[in-house]
Amino acid sequence: MLFTTITDLAANQDVIRRRAYGVIETRQGQFVSLKFKPWPKLISATEAAWTTALPNSRTVIDRCRVYFNQPVGHKSYLALKFIESTLGTTMATLRCAMVALDEVARIKRSDAILAHVTNERISDRLMRRWGWESHLAGKRGRHFIKRFYGIYPPTSINLGAQTMSNATAFDINCE
Repeated sequence: MLFTTITDLAANQDVIRRRAYGVIETRQGQFVSLKFKPWPKLISATEAAWTTALPNSRTVIDRCRVYFNQPVGHKSYLALKFIESTLGTTMATLRCAMVALDEVARIKRSDAILAHVTNERISDRLMRRWGWESHLAGKRGRHFIKRFYGIYPPTSINLGAQTMSNATAFDINCE
C-alpha cells in the first residue's frame, strides 16, 4: 500500500523497517500514529513560512507532527525534515514525538538522525540535552546529528506507576 498508518510500533516493526518516508503524530503527550507515504517530505523556507501562516497552525490544541526521510543513498541514516506544531503544543508532546523518532531509528537500526534546525527558538542547549550534537560546523545554518551506531537510548519512560519497554506496545505519556 502506498499510504500506511500504524498505531503500535512494536507490532509493526517489519513495516517500519521497509518504509522510508513517514510522519509521527503525537497529541497531549502521547504517541498517536506513524503514517508512511510513498515520497519524501521536501520543505522550503517559503513553504515553512506559508504553513505557519495557515489558520490551522494557530489552533490551540496539543499536537505535533515530525516528518522524517530515509535518504535513498544513505539507508543507515534518517533525516528529520520538518516539525509541525500548533500553538497549544506542549514540551511533553514534542518530547514524545522525538522519543518516537528515536524508536523508529532503533527499529530501522539507523546509525544516526540528521537535522538542519532553522527555528532560533530551538536552542543548542535543548538539542544537546536531547542527545544531539553540532554537525557540519563549516556549513551555513545549524546542523545537528544524533549518533547511535548500534547503541540506542533506552525506550523506557517512567509513567508514574507504569513503565513502557521495547517489548510492549508503544504507548508513551511524557507528562
